[in-house]
Amino acid sequence: MFIRTSGRRVVIVGGGEQAAQKTRLMLKTDARIVLVADQLEPELRGIVADGKAEHIAVLSPEVFKDAAMVFIGTGCPGFDAAVHGVAKAMGCAVNVVDQPDLCDMTTPAIVDRDPIVVAIGSEGTAPVLTRDIKTRLERTLPQNLGGLAGLAGRLRSSVETHVPRQHRRALWAWVFKGAPRDLWVRGAEREAARKIKSAITAGEAPQDAAKGCVSLVGAGPGARDLMTLRAVERLQEADVIFYDRLVDGEVLELARRDAERVFVGKHVGSHSWPQERINQLIVAEALKGRRVVRLKSGDPAIFGRASEEIKAAKAAGVPVEIVPGVTAASAAASALGQSLTERGVANTLVLATGTGHEKDPMPDCTRLSGPGTTTAFYMSVGQAARISESLIQQGLPAQTPVHVAVNLSKTSQQLLTTEVARLAETVAQHTVKGCAVLLLTWPEDQDAQGALCGAERRETPIEAQNEIAVV
Repeated sequence: MFIRTSGRRVVIVGGGEQAAQKTRLMLKTDARIVLVADQLEPELRGIVADGKAEHIAVLSPEVFKDAAMVFIGTGCPGFDAAVHGVAKAMGCAVNVVDQPDLCDMTTPAIVDRDPIVVAIGSEGTAPVLTRDIKTRLERTLPQNLGGLAGLAGRLRSSVETHVPRQHRRALWAWVFKGAPRDLWVRGAEREAARKIKSAITAGEAPQDAAKGCVSLVGAGPGARDLMTLRAVERLQEADVIFYDRLVDGEVLELARRDAERVFVGKHVGSHSWPQERINQLIVAEALKGRRVVRLKSGDPAIFGRASEEIKAAKAAGVPVEIVPGVTAASAAASALGQSLTERGVANTLVLATGTGHEKDPMPDCTRLSGPGTTTAFYMSVGQAARISESLIQQGLPAQTPVHVAVNLSKTSQQLLTTEVARLAETVAQHTVKGCAVLLLTWPEDQDAQGALCGAERRETPIEAQNEIAVV
């Protein structure tokens, strides 16, 4: 049940953290908040100072007169029970913190997309479960969804004026399930509003013949709880999903059940699905008016061939977007419990790949490595010997540690640490293939710099095709 709070008083008895928790909740409403306590903790004092609540130092029965509801949480169970009796005698609905038997009402976990509000309650039996459900719903509902509901509310009278009754349900279904909603949740609020207003003027929902769209979605390193909320939203909106072998099966479970799933597996040296064919397929599906997700491991914009798919979509006039994901370098640092950068040790981060286009020579992926630099080598285990030799030739001490992170964040995750000189040997010994990243930090210390003396260093523009340098 939702209770109107406009112009009504909500009394909160207590001046500590329990009272602060209830106050934060009530600040989401337009109620007149009254805090009753002899002393208030700093947060509550700030709320009063900002004019968002009234403070009454002395408790009396008159405080509860005509209150919409009362929350009691002083931290003293005996005193709270006594105050409960007074509030009940004044005819109030009461919630006593941590005393379910004295509660006429309980406060639910709330997913707030004002004016859309979802409340989850367990009658006080399982607050941890209700918070977990709230978290799942937060991932599902777009953050700006309430704005679309608010716009619909403002346009309702116009709909009643211009749209015949028999067409109204279809119009609203189109607004909330069709092109306007898709545009709105993707951030194109103005275009969505323009479409809705045009439809109202026309007196009915249009036959939506708009083209579909393509979303290049980063699935992250593997674990589905490392995906962004936006990535989950796109999966749940998708009509068809193109994925490859690097995407964990659990990630696909986040998609709606009726979405079509198409495997476009690609293996290094054996591309059963050429990139050109994938480009053609995703564009063809979008031109049918379908919402297409191209699901990629890690981040689509980092060695994910996203540029080719973007060009293909744009050439066909299909809207395309990139949804970033957690990239392997970040996941490796997290798994190892270390930072990718460190003041005085590594102030430069280089993302490089040891594997290039099958028709091109192998990229010189070590040329930006040097003192004060952390280098993450993607798709490089097959080139471990070449990388090791190149780094040592550039002056890196042979005993420098290098990490090999395999199947990051998955149940099969494997973390290996070896020396640069033994990198190829370690990779072969543990049969490391495919989905792995090599992480190397070249310390900015005197010994490492001294080792570079006399070594030839080649300067190459940072915009080089096979490296991304973040300085």
